Amino acid sequence: MTTTSAETPLLSKAPGTDNGPRLLLAIVLAAQFMALLDTFIVNVAAPTIRSELGASGVGLQLVIAGYTISYAVLLITGARLGDLLGHRRAYLGGLLLFTAASLACGLAADTGQLIAFRLVQGAGAALLIPQVLSLIQRHFTGEGRVRALGAYSAVLATGAAAGQVVGGVLVSADLFGASWRPVFLVNVPIGLALLVLGARVLPKDRREEPERGRGLDLPGLVLLAAAVSLFTVPLVLGQEQDWPVWSWLSIAVSAVFFGLFLAYESGLARRGGAPLIAPRVLGIPGMGRAVLRITLVMAVNAGFLFTLTLHVQGGLGHSALRAGLMFAPTAVVFGAVGLTWRRWPAGLQKVLVPGGFVLTALASAAVGVVLRDGGDGGPWLYLAFVAVGAGLALAYSPTLTGALATVRQEDAADASGLLVTVAQLGQVIGVAAFGTLFLNRQTVPGAQGSAHALWMSALALAVASIFGAVAGLVPKRR
Repeated sequence: MTTTSAETPLLSKAPGTDNGPRLLLAIVLAAQFMALLDTFIVNVAAPTIRSELGASGVGLQLVIAGYTISYAVLLITGARLGDLLGHRRAYLGGLLLFTAASLACGLAADTGQLIAFRLVQGAGAALLIPQVLSLIQRHFTGEGRVRALGAYSAVLATGAAAGQVVGGVLVSADLFGASWRPVFLVNVPIGLALLVLGARVLPKDRREEPERGRGLDLPGLVLLAAAVSLFTVPLVLGQEQDWPVWSWLSIAVSAVFFGLFLAYESGLARRGGAPLIAPRVLGIPGMGRAVLRITLVMAVNAGFLFTLTLHVQGGLGHSALRAGLMFAPTAVVFGAVGLTWRRWPAGLQKVLVPGGFVLTALASAAVGVVLRDGGDGGPWLYLAFVAVGAGLALAYSPTLTGALATVRQEDAADASGLLVTVAQLGQVIGVAAFGTLFLNRQTVPGAQGSAHALWMSALALAVASIFGAVAGLVPKRR
């Protein structure tokens, strides 16, 4: 068993702080969990919001998706601001903005206000979330960093399932007759508590001379924001509108803007400037494969949750709370495996990632098989859910740890922003791709039609996972 020694301390404390590593990690991961929760918690409250605020279909989509769009577009900017302002300041500032926007969402009087405040809430999360990985990178070392990254992975997995469970509980409870509003207001006391604790515990930002030219790179920011927006918006909204022409045009134009962004950033680096993402981060051995793997893992995870939710609630008629609780085994096992994989035999370490993808493929197909007849799957379904959680954890946690293992401290913000952004985009891609497949294959109403659609989606999830396994076996370039 691996033990932490004096040579690999858990945390490098900043002078003048009385923090401990576990408390610091708990604070930053609690904020990560809260922000991730808000990606999914509103789904359950959507019907109630629509009836009480009289929201149109497009308005309701923007209430749900506005957070995701703002979050995805601004993540890399949030990472760079952490580099410029200090990760402690950026974390607390993002947390304050997120908490204030949550309060405003809970008090919104109409759909327009709610959409606007959701966009602000996403901006707060985009400033907050990249600092979590950056703080872990800067203040944890050795085995302490590995365990911290395992806990980070566990929070990432459980937040999605927990969002649906918590949303179902809060809406069903109708606290104080507030209907849907507690799904936002619950963030306020938690956010305030984390602000107080964070101000006391987070290590103070060191006053360092900034690297020459390390500005915000506004032209790069504009190009990247345009590219991500043009890509994300049609993926989020196009499905509900049956993929109109504008959605395909937007995706095509986004490719042009991504090309312009890469060309501009390369030219800026050659001129001695500081691009939004340092080229040396993209050149880290294995970073390209890590980006691909993380995108695939998050796409499969999001697609699995989304299609299963559609089937369980729409096809089988179960409540939102029951649907959320069904995913508990997946989340729990993901967390447990993410925290313990480093203790497994050394001979297994090299095959964990491709093995995780293969296990995910088999488990996804098994979910489709046991639900194919329109039934509830019985105990075999939960065994398959356990296998999905284990497979996704093995595909994700070693990938993240390996990608960050050789990142220099001064590049922590850029690496964090990049990996968090591709994880978010992976979720958006997963919901759009697998959700569209499910809805297109659901040709007849009822449990049987839904089960057929789920079976086809499960096969697609398995194919995507196999692709991840093959990508993981490509030899590293030296």
